This record gives sequence, structure tokens and C-alpha cells, in this order.
Amino acid sequence: MSDNNKGPVVQVKPLGFPWQTIDPFLFCVYHDDAYPKANGQMGPEASLAGRQIGQDFSRKDGWSMYHGDTVPGFPSHPHRGFETVTIVRKGLVDHSDSLGATARFGGGDVQWLTAGKGIVHSEMFPLLDAGAPNPLELFQIWLNLPARSKMAEPHFTMFWSDAIPRFASDDAKGGRTEVAVIAGRLGDAASGQDAIQPLAPPPDSWAAQADADVAIWTLKMTPGAQWTLPAATGEGTRRMLYFFKGVVAHIAGERVEGPAAVELRADAAVEIVNGNDETSEFLVLQGRPIAEPVAQYGPFVMNTQAEISQTMADYRRTQFGGWPWDDPAPVHDREAARFARHPGGHEEVPGA
Repeated sequence: MSDNNKGPVVQVKPLGFPWQTIDPFLFCVYHDDAYPKANGQMGPEASLAGRQIGQDFSRKDGWSMYHGDTVPGFPSHPHRGFETVTIVRKGLVDHSDSLGATARFGGGDVQWLTAGKGIVHSEMFPLLDAGAPNPLELFQIWLNLPARSKMAEPHFTMFWSDAIPRFASDDAKGGRTEVAVIAGRLGDAASGQDAIQPLAPPPDSWAAQADADVAIWTLKMTPGAQWTLPAATGEGTRRMLYFFKGVVAHIAGERVEGPAAVELRADAAVEIVNGNDETSEFLVLQGRPIAEPVAQYGPFVMNTQAEISQTMADYRRTQFGGWPWDDPAPVHDREAARFARHPGGHEEVPGA
């Protein structure tokens, strides 16, 4: 463990579950499930004996059912007062919500959901391949909303994989760093490349504030690769670097063994040198703190306990619009391709 307030590395801590975050982020969880072949119900072709079905976080045999009983995932549950950013690197997520919206996304797609004044949604992980394993890998990040936006209208945005800005930086020794820019303008100080502009976040997001300096980036570095993470430009910005895959890296000259959560001074450029043995991967979360009181009760995040009490009363009374689906854990047809159907019926597909 490190606590070095003089250099760019503020502290290094082991990665837990969920991952430790800093304002304006509330929560970050990494799911990496080695699901087996699929059965006829889009669940795992395997015995579920020994699992606490309905609340299985066991990682038995390398995977969990979570709150699903047939298909893994998270059946209908409410949110208010923050946003979820779901980055699906492998596998698929089937989304359904109380606004009548649905989606199937994965393979690098991102869903950015502003819960605002209240939404109920389900997130199921359908297994489609009956002849081979069905790996799932995703991040879900909770980004807080400031008080003025907590009761904004719910809104979801799809960032399809082929539209997300990405770039690769090759160093003098032949190493390569690949970066996906999900949020936050990225200036590549190492290569002198023009700044990478992200897709637009939802309108009520803290990330939509020009001075919020919110960034969500993923990095993949080949063995021995070197790359410089540019300094943030915002006043008071904070930054976390999650070293979630790999054995060892040198961060600002400090040896760090993975997996680890590394808090960095955001106002300093930081050189990252991957170890020589294997590819490493990192997630960067940064932003200017909202710096407001946080009152949280499970999936509700407000500013005061009185607002939490009001939220619970609202949910009991309205169910945030009710659940329009027959099943609390709906999944789409096995043959369905990736799509999103928004409230009101507008449909979009990748590449359109």
C-alpha cells in the first residue's frame, strides 16, 4: 500500500468488490463471468445446485447468477438520483424499463442511463451460444447527479461500440496502448495526436457540464508498452486509475502489482509502463467533485435523509410509473440482434 502525497501517486489500494470510488462517482463494479454453454432458456447449461438462487454472488465455477433464477442478471429494480454507465466488453445485456424502453447491447457498447426522478429497469445477461462458453465482461459505474438534476426526467443513451472514439499509441519500443474514450476529451500528450472528442453524454448528466471534467477511459497496454496519461485540465478534478488486468506496472515510477486502485493527482501527467510479461488493462474515472451531501439507501441516492424518505414513499405510491412487462426479468428473442427501442417507439441499431 502506498500513501505518497508528494508525487503523482496519492495512494494505492487493493481492488475490492465493488471498487472504491471518489466523488462524483458513487460505485463501480466489474463483472467477469465465465458462463458455460447456454441451455434452451438462455441460461447456463449447468446445475445451479449449491447456489443461493435469487442472490448468487458466489462466483462458483467462475460465474454467478446474481439475482436471476433462470437467466443471470438483475431483474426489475428501481433507481433515483444518479446515473448508471454500463460498459459491456463481452457478452450481452437485455435491458427493459418502466418507460417502456428496451435494448440489447454488448461487444463494446455502452448504455448511459439517467435515472433522475425515478426509473425501474432490469438488466439480464442472456446466454445465446449452446455450443461454446458465453463469457460476460462489463463495468457498471454509478455517477452522481447534483441536487438540481436529481429529479430530472429519466433518459437513456446508447453509445454503440463502432461510434465510440478509440485510438492507439505506439511507443518507440514497439509497445501499443489502445484507449477507448467513453466520456471526457482526451489529449494524447505522449504522441502529440489531436485531442479525442467523446460522444455527448445525456443532457442532465454532471458529465454534460463543461467544467465538471468527467472522464471515463479504458486502456489496454501490450507487454512493455509505455504511455503518458495527460494531466486533467479542470480545477479540483480527482482521478482514479483501476489496474484490473495484469501482473505489474510502473505508474509514475512506482511499481504497482495488480489488481489495484490507484488514486492519482489529476493535475499531473503520469507515465504508465506496463510490465514485460503480459497485457494489462486499466479503467480511468475522473471528475470534479459535486461536493454535496450524499444520502443513500440502496438504489436511491439523494442529498438528505428526508429526500430518501420521500423517495421511498414515492416509490411505494407510484412504482416510478409501474412495470409494463409480464416478467420481472424479461429477455429478448434468442435471434434478436443488438438494438435499442426508446420510449415512444423510436428504434435504433448499431451503425444506423
